[in-house]
Amino acid sequence: MRRHSLTLTLFFAAFGAIAGCRGQTTEDTPIVPIRNMYGQPKYSMQQESMYFDDHRNMRPPVFGVISREEEIDPKIAHGVTDTGYVMVVPPEVVTRAGGMDAMLARGRERFNIYCTPCHGLAGAGDGIVIKRGAGMPPPPTYHQDRIRHMPDGQLFATIENGVRNMPAYGPQIPTQDRWAIVEYVRALQVSQALEKKP
Repeated sequence: MRRHSLTLTLFFAAFGAIAGCRGQTTEDTPIVPIRNMYGQPKYSMQQESMYFDDHRNMRPPVFGVISREEEIDPKIAHGVTDTGYVMVVPPEVVTRAGGMDAMLARGRERFNIYCTPCHGLAGAGDGIVIKRGAGMPPPPTYHQDRIRHMPDGQLFATIENGVRNMPAYGPQIPTQDRWAIVEYVRALQVSQALEKKP
């Protein structure tokens, strides 16, 4: 009997504790171990600033300044020259990557992350997004003549700027990685062409 009453007491105590947790919002400040990281002074985007004469919080870049990481050669940065698209991946890019083998390995890794959801593992335009019927028309296969004969610079510019339903990956994928993806797409095209030969 005593054990039964102890069990009931514990049950009601637990029930009372759980019933007290109703998930209501509170105005109390949260318990934060490092308070200076929680309540630090900062400006939000588009917020007015009294510090600058133009009262803009978002500052434009200083005129003439080039970041250390920015590629200034348009042939490498955008895949174009004065006469048009670069026909093949610039040799400097391959050298920077540590050789063709390292560049293809990096290109495969980046391709699998950014490109396979729509383009598929073999570049046939049959990625999981298309198979699941996301309502998008399938992208063209990399193995058609139009893309096979496209200059490398044009393929690079397509990754950078996007085309039709494909978003621009310029802000997400660094320049070196975009060139690595181009080389990997070319390797895919060669491998698929070799497989089709009797």
